[in-house]
Amino acid sequence: MTYLLFLEKQLTDLHTFVHKLPVLDPSESWRFDPSQDCWASDTAETSKTKKVPRNHVKAEATEKHPAQVEVYHEDVVVGYWKTVKFSGALPAARVRELLERVERLQKAVKMAREEANGVAVESVKSGDKVFGYLFGS
Repeated sequence: MTYLLFLEKQLTDLHTFVHKLPVLDPSESWRFDPSQDCWASDTAETSKTKKVPRNHVKAEATEKHPAQVEVYHEDVVVGYWKTVKFSGALPAARVRELLERVERLQKAVKMAREEANGVAVESVKSGDKVFGYLFGS
């Protein structure tokens, strides 16, 4: 009986642990990478741009007036980057499966404890038999 109470407490702690396991981000597409021994996202390619000032001549210079120039900024690509995210988290389906298993086991232990409460237990003094054998005449 006391073991079943202990087991119930342990299963409650295990349920809390499994419930708090990190889950893979659902906005990414994940595949297991055996070489890294973790989950890897698909490669995402991004580019970095830099604003470069350019001049636009509105009116050419004449003998009496200077040129009218407007400065504007143009985005120029500096480089491209490929990003792969790695994660040791679990898929949400696996965490759900683990939680269901723990909950089923919790219910079974609770039923066993309730059933054990209704059973009459006879008192056994195993120490008397052991010490009687060792020190008896």
